[in-house]
Amino acid sequence: LPSAVAAKYLGSATDILCHMMPFYSYDIPHTCGPDPKICCQFDFKRLPGGRYGCPWGVPPEAISPGNVQSRAQMLLDQYRKKSKLFRTKVLLAPLGDDFRFSEYTEWDLQCRNYEQLFSYMNSQPHLKVKIQFGTLSDYFDALEKAVAAEKKSSQSVFPALSGDFFTYADRDDHYWSGYFTSRPFYKRMDRIMESRIRAAEILYQLALKQAQKYKINKFLSSPHYTTLTEARRNLGLFQHHDAITGTAKDWVVVDYGTRLFQSLNSLEKIIGDSAFLLILKDKKLYQSDPSKAFLEMDTKQSSQDSLPQKIIIQLSAQEPRYLVVYNPFEQERHSVVSIRVNSATVKVLSDSGKPVEVQVSAVWNDMRTISQAAYEVSFLAHIPPLGLKVFKILESQSSSSHLADYVLYNNDGLAENGIFHVKNMVDAGDAITIENPFLAIWFDRSGLMEKVRRKEDSRQHELKVQFLWYGTTNKRDKSGAYLFLPDGQGQPYVSLRPPFVRVTRGRIYSDVTCFLEHVTHKVRLYNIQGIEGQSMEVSNIVNIRNVHNREIVMRISSKINNQNRYYTDLNGYQIQPRRTMSKLPLQANVYPMCTMAYIQDAEHRLTLLSAQSLGASSMASGQIEVFMDRRLMQDDNRGLGQGVHDNKITANLFRILLEKRSAVNMSVRGARSNHFSVCMEYRCSHFQMGKGYSDEAALILHRKGFDCQFSSRGIGLPCSTTQGKMSVLKLFNKFAVESLVPSSLSLMHSPPDAQNMSEVSLSPMEISTFRIRLRWT
Repeated sequence: LPSAVAAKYLGSATDILCHMMPFYSYDIPHTCGPDPKICCQFDFKRLPGGRYGCPWGVPPEAISPGNVQSRAQMLLDQYRKKSKLFRTKVLLAPLGDDFRFSEYTEWDLQCRNYEQLFSYMNSQPHLKVKIQFGTLSDYFDALEKAVAAEKKSSQSVFPALSGDFFTYADRDDHYWSGYFTSRPFYKRMDRIMESRIRAAEILYQLALKQAQKYKINKFLSSPHYTTLTEARRNLGLFQHHDAITGTAKDWVVVDYGTRLFQSLNSLEKIIGDSAFLLILKDKKLYQSDPSKAFLEMDTKQSSQDSLPQKIIIQLSAQEPRYLVVYNPFEQERHSVVSIRVNSATVKVLSDSGKPVEVQVSAVWNDMRTISQAAYEVSFLAHIPPLGLKVFKILESQSSSSHLADYVLYNNDGLAENGIFHVKNMVDAGDAITIENPFLAIWFDRSGLMEKVRRKEDSRQHELKVQFLWYGTTNKRDKSGAYLFLPDGQGQPYVSLRPPFVRVTRGRIYSDVTCFLEHVTHKVRLYNIQGIEGQSMEVSNIVNIRNVHNREIVMRISSKINNQNRYYTDLNGYQIQPRRTMSKLPLQANVYPMCTMAYIQDAEHRLTLLSAQSLGASSMASGQIEVFMDRRLMQDDNRGLGQGVHDNKITANLFRILLEKRSAVNMSVRGARSNHFSVCMEYRCSHFQMGKGYSDEAALILHRKGFDCQFSSRGIGLPCSTTQGKMSVLKLFNKFAVESLVPSSLSLMHSPPDAQNMSEVSLSPMEISTFRIRLRWT
């Protein structure tokens, strides 16, 4: 963990010894030494008469007794020159490339020729070389022996780097910052899949324990475990370096998407059956139809490349419908739940039978037309950690619902309003505003945010949102799936006419939606206490399928003086400081943002939290830019062989959080942003023993390091800690912990001295995995 927090507590225990390849590529012409023209002559698949040749014009020669001396000396000269770049006499020369060694003839050619070269070198003492074929383990073992021979520690021999290797360039200004954003539709789908697997794993584990106790054979004999395993594998497959990155060919992307889509659908069945069993008072009443679920998700996705759509729940006064809400978080949740129903006269009852305050909002068929067949119902749900709650929904004239009001700007006309009050503003000069108990936001007449007032200290802050285009350079090498090669600074998005703007104001939430040609941009405030009321939810529906060689960006501008410094996360686990450097090209200052990015000065921190991995930057003081989609018409010569023009209508989801700060650690998350971050604190999941599930589960604990000097008032997250100590016996409600044994992070190995334990102790940022055996009490 190359983090200041981890280093403080864990020291060098988290250091990882890395090998660095010093030249342009990992193929054979660039791994034997500094001269690819020579190295290519020792790739024996390129011998004359084959399908491949050397682009430098000098082909390889088959090794024979007549040329082995000269050829060995030529190759050894490259090895020696390369060795000067390393700190020991042990050298690694990779021999391979993508799609290599797929035919036995290549194995034979490479092995036969190199064996002759090795045999000659090893037989000549004056060359002072010992050379052999080997694995990576052989290389690192030899490296360790070489260091030990010098009677030094590896820490004193090798330099230490704190940080990461972003942003990478292989030559010239060819920075690989494009793939941070390529194929964003599937980057979002990946995160939805992660969330759904987590929910399914936990619910299945809890339900399985009940099924074992009450001998519910229909659940025990279900194929859910096999389905869950396949879903994990499909998600794991998508972590491939050409999948989540968006750098695969179109037909391969479709295959990845189909696998994710099929697993998303199958996980619905596991979640529905598990939740059904858990909420049943009489477990013997459990029934499961393999062809359909008793409980269904409230969204449906029709294909692997389409956005999920809300289903419409049919209500009646005689027969109520039941909504089961699950909280997969390890903390109590106060969240707004929104569903679609067929009636505006709706009553929602809590699990105790009390009516719940409801906001009824319009469902829009398009940006101007209100549906007469569907209504959105929103209410506040309080759900315990890992808990389920059941709400009753029925049609009722005596409902305690409140209709949302609407104001339209830059509007040419409106169809039937139905039951809603809709006001059409023609020449209004006042700014557009929405507010909740914590924030007030002002928008311009185009529906874009201009400023925010935090009611906690009554100060107004400039906070402007705008959209930009980046083009691609007019040089020979252009942007593609991997590379971002812009034609200069981002240019403002310009509409030919003022965009249509729709303002919603209601008891539960208020929002402003701006309809641009390529983006539907919405900013929403929730009128609730707690953490979700203290941030701004931003959703963008992006469609750039009609543009060529353009990338669309959302920029947030403020008065924060961040002095060219900003911060992005590494895989959701820790924060890495970044610097915008004017000496580097623009594309070098773009970094990956998996879950968040922020800027700050002595007084305030501005955080952008993201529900999908994208590229981010801070090109000027006070700014955060996030790349939302890119459409490139050409290959960038990094192996894909095509451009990126299979763009989908893509939903990007963010939260903007503005916090007051004091003199605190510069690269640690506050409690608010920590809560919003999608990375997990702990989760239960089954692991396989043989062909079926075992009687143990996996418990993965992650202790986050966060900064308690930020205000945590009203967010329900106390900053007092137990210094990382936790009694596992008290962790689960209604479960007894029969055993808890430490394991390797992947559950593949157990320490030789592993023993049953009742208390866990973790340092900040540390992740630990345990095998846990639970019993339903």
